[in-house]
Amino acid sequence: MLHRIAILVYPGFEILDATGPASVFAGANRALANSGRPLFYAIDMVSACGGPVTSSSGAALQTQALADMPPERVDTLLLAGSEAESLPAVMAEPAVRQWVPRCAEAASRFGSICAGAFILAALGLLDGKRVATHWDACAPLARIYPSVAVDSDVLYVVDGKIWTSAGVTTGIDMALAMVACDLGNALAGQVAKRLVLYARRPGYQSQFSPLLQAQLKADGPFADLVTWIQDNLHEALDVPGLAARAGLSERSFYRKFLAATGQTPARFIETLRLDAARMLLERGLPLKAISAKVGLSPTARLTQVFERRFGVSPRLFREMHTGPE
Repeated sequence: MLHRIAILVYPGFEILDATGPASVFAGANRALANSGRPLFYAIDMVSACGGPVTSSSGAALQTQALADMPPERVDTLLLAGSEAESLPAVMAEPAVRQWVPRCAEAASRFGSICAGAFILAALGLLDGKRVATHWDACAPLARIYPSVAVDSDVLYVVDGKIWTSAGVTTGIDMALAMVACDLGNALAGQVAKRLVLYARRPGYQSQFSPLLQAQLKADGPFADLVTWIQDNLHEALDVPGLAARAGLSERSFYRKFLAATGQTPARFIETLRLDAARMLLERGLPLKAISAKVGLSPTARLTQVFERRFGVSPRLFREMHTGPE
């Protein structure tokens, strides 16, 4: 029997919150079919009344009415998010208020993408749970629903059978994690490759990537410099060399870099190196190769810096997130 996924949408929903995960699950089916294996997922878009539902972008999705989808048939329930103005109507919709709790109880897992967490919280389904939502919605969610533990610095969270993501593209990351859970890391990797993703991002990764934050904050010579640093983590990357590349004295470079990024050059570069190391650890590269790629050779240095920042060794981190070697 197919694993049935229901994605709840409503007028004004964010279309990528729904279509991103749906594309992942459809991609998993395609990968299974290409290898001669039976399909695993059945994907349904559902809404209170059924029919076409228009997203915030103006594009509409054809949906099935909740009344026509018995809650006990759903294995995974996901609620799409939206801007704040679209939430009150769906939160007050009688069909949603009746169907979602019944479905959440019967499903093997349920959750939300982005501000869909507000709907679950309004129904009392997130009380005492750790959850993720879009960074811009974290403070309001925590304020309105103090019984919910909002983690503002992750891409997605799994707490028991509740899966919540930070929103928009992170719904894709969470869906890939579900595929990995259901069908294995190898197949999830095939789906990610088919979707031309830069990387499968783990849930623990911050919503605020150090590179993006620096690119947003930096001006003048630093906008290009931070991108160059990301591409050259294997280099020495000391202040004299970076100052010369930026065309500044060492003192001026240090002062202006700190003002632009909010971090010292050393701290910023270490963060980028560790962020890259975590990604490479999940891909199974040998520690020696990883330490060279991220500029933390020898391996003992990578281990020392990694343990200081995260409290676990690189080897243990890899086992925690990919299984033992």
